[in-house]
Amino acid sequence: MQKVSFELNSEFVELNQLLKLVGLCDSGGAGKQIVASGDVSVDGKQELRKTAKIRAGQQVRVGDVHISVVAA
Repeated sequence: MQKVSFELNSEFVELNQLLKLVGLCDSGGAGKQIVASGDVSVDGKQELRKTAKIRAGQQVRVGDVHISVVAA
């Protein structure tokens, strides 16, 4: 499993943009496709909302990649 830490500089980041910012896809549109595929979970629950607001302290998992969102 690959672990990634993402430093959040604002109140939240949209899920599809988070996937782009950590390098899992090339664009927000590609991030939306990943979310729509059902392969993304937030805090252990499947997330299908492409623009779900992800805040500091949340955990995002895509396949074998685990993203920890931390406050700046």
